[in-house]
Amino acid sequence: MTTRPDGSRPTPRTRARRRTTRIALVAMAAITALTLSGCVTWFLPAKTSHTSSPVSENVPADLKPFYDQVLTWTSCSGGKQCTTAKTPLDWANPSAGEIELALIRQPAKGTKQGSLLVNPGGPGGSGYDFVANSVDYATDSTLQNSFDVVGFDPRGVGRSTAVKCYDAKGMDAYLYDITPGVRGSDQWIAENTTAAKDFGSACAKNTGALLDHVDTVSAARDLDLLRATLGDKKLNYLGYSYGTYLGTIYADLFPGKTGRLVLDGALDPAASNFDVTEVQAKGFESALRAYLADCLKQKGCPFSGTVEQGMATITSLLASVEKSPIRNSDGRELGANTLVTAIIYPLYDATAWSYLSDMFTSVMKGDASYAFTLADAYNNRQDDGTYGDNSTEAFTAINCLDYSYDDNPATMREQAAELAKAAPVIGPYMAYGDIGCGNWPYKTTYERGPIAAKGSAPILVVGTTNDPATPYVWAKNLAGELENGHLLTYKGEGHTAYNKSNSCVNDAVDAFLVKGTIPADGKTC
Repeated sequence: MTTRPDGSRPTPRTRARRRTTRIALVAMAAITALTLSGCVTWFLPAKTSHTSSPVSENVPADLKPFYDQVLTWTSCSGGKQCTTAKTPLDWANPSAGEIELALIRQPAKGTKQGSLLVNPGGPGGSGYDFVANSVDYATDSTLQNSFDVVGFDPRGVGRSTAVKCYDAKGMDAYLYDITPGVRGSDQWIAENTTAAKDFGSACAKNTGALLDHVDTVSAARDLDLLRATLGDKKLNYLGYSYGTYLGTIYADLFPGKTGRLVLDGALDPAASNFDVTEVQAKGFESALRAYLADCLKQKGCPFSGTVEQGMATITSLLASVEKSPIRNSDGRELGANTLVTAIIYPLYDATAWSYLSDMFTSVMKGDASYAFTLADAYNNRQDDGTYGDNSTEAFTAINCLDYSYDDNPATMREQAAELAKAAPVIGPYMAYGDIGCGNWPYKTTYERGPIAAKGSAPILVVGTTNDPATPYVWAKNLAGELENGHLLTYKGEGHTAYNKSNSCVNDAVDAFLVKGTIPADGKTC
């Protein structure tokens, strides 16, 4: 979702997405970190091609070449098909150049009733990888029988024309280096301001003109182009986390083109940058308490006493590594920011809480390795020190154009105090994030506010009551703001609900997408 804890380096908000789209939570000796790869084609004995016939659209003449393009699909791994679409670099000036969007689809296994485009979140998450490697996690068999399931990398992301900033060594410094000075001091702010400016300059140099056009409004226009070139008169869409915001913007721009949209783990489009930070800090704090309540019932829990005592222990642990970082075997130092990343990563899914216990046990013994394994998985840093994608760069670039920022030190210090009060353990490390985008080369031109999407088809919003990354209040807000929004509630833990909670949620979502059946008002699973 947005910003960084120390003004430049990631916080829990940096990955307010369905993290398990890229990291499957499966047992390993020490940690769950199965990094997904792309659509592998080189080993196939032969390729077959298919084409998509675009639907006729009434668009301006300078957009006709884009909307009328014929997509040619080639076979790729697992019986899927891959292609590339062209879209304008600048939708306000289509003649200024074009960029590429990478797509992959799994053809419908039964009677096809259209395409279903899916987005895993982020911003910066790869929808291509989502379908290429975890289509069964993205969708169940009911949806796979009825739709061509289509994943795509939005502009700036992954295999599409992408944001580029630092090499691996530079990313290590950006993500993990310890900032000199006391958190919130003039020196500390100045150090992070320099780091933010350097990062932004590198992104501008290595990305070029695209950096000013990776906003979500532009991505939503791309989504409409993809709908048309896939041959669908209306958009069927399943978006998770940030993907709900992309779907909401689409519904606002093209209400008459909405088919069946499901928005799971919703963002509130009316929320300001600070509103998002504060609500999410509370969300992670709540999830951390839920973890402790469960941990204290388990044998081998690294905590004892009450939940409050556990929270106090974590507070002390963060303060300890803030003052005296723990050196890892590779030379990196575990400070508070990286430890917060390691803490929040398993909070996205209650089935991963045991790994959080193992990590706390390790750090309490003075060993940083497990914490770095978690933080590296979160950042998709590979064992050889390279990075598996550009999600951090894309995340920052997109959010810097989607929100307004205020890096005035006095304002940030006031907000830091509010965050510390709202979420005493996690909140202090989510403050000062405006430094990063406050010093970005480009500024937002978008004014945030409630979105009604007047005239749209029914839109299903799914919210989880103790979702740490996209708290339930946002789902309630969005469903209420949309003229034709309908809320489905999952009472439970974790980030997003469809295909990872229970049959009640799955059946309701499937019935909506396949048959258009709207769940009863107030339905809770």
